[in-house]
Amino acid sequence: MPSDPARSSSINLHHAVLQRRLPRCYVVTGVSGSGKSTVGKLLANRLQCPFHEGDDYHPPANIAKMRAGIALTDDDRWPWLHALAGVIQGHVARSELGVVSCSALKQRYRDVLCGASQGAAHAGDVAFVLLQPSREELQKRLVAREAAGTHFMPAKLLESQLAALEVDPNALFFDALPPDAIVEHILQMRQGMEHGELSEKPAN
Repeated sequence: MPSDPARSSSINLHHAVLQRRLPRCYVVTGVSGSGKSTVGKLLANRLQCPFHEGDDYHPPANIAKMRAGIALTDDDRWPWLHALAGVIQGHVARSELGVVSCSALKQRYRDVLCGASQGAAHAGDVAFVLLQPSREELQKRLVAREAAGTHFMPAKLLESQLAALEVDPNALFFDALPPDAIVEHILQMRQGMEHGELSEKPAN
């Protein structure tokens, strides 16, 4: 796992993300248990825009497969990713803000989501946020969630997700900040873009 657990927090605002045009849609990504839904809901609330929970777009067969501890294949994922891509590209087309949560572990998945392969979205319209807590923290969260019965994803699928993860160098990267602080950094970056201040701001 690329994240260094020894760091207390980090944020990487890659220059390729800092476009002149403000993002229309934020896609909060990461493996299961990374906090996508929590951060996504908080961000959408602060931006006063819709939040789309990626898990809600899975077909029942995908949910059943993951609940049984079986990792999804690309064939399983494509219909789900295309459904989410429609949501994202709808926000872009309407010039309306939106926030989506989706694991989006591989670059080819992210290309589908932002329409890169079809040229449907232009650079800067979609911003990816990558949440990457330490392996130990992820395991702890997934075990607790599984014991509580609050999510279909079993903890034993964590390793397969970490193995599949391709870190996006263009994403806003967070490894150990609390959700409120992550959202605050994203909003500070957006405010800076609105005022033409595109310099990087390290996490405290």
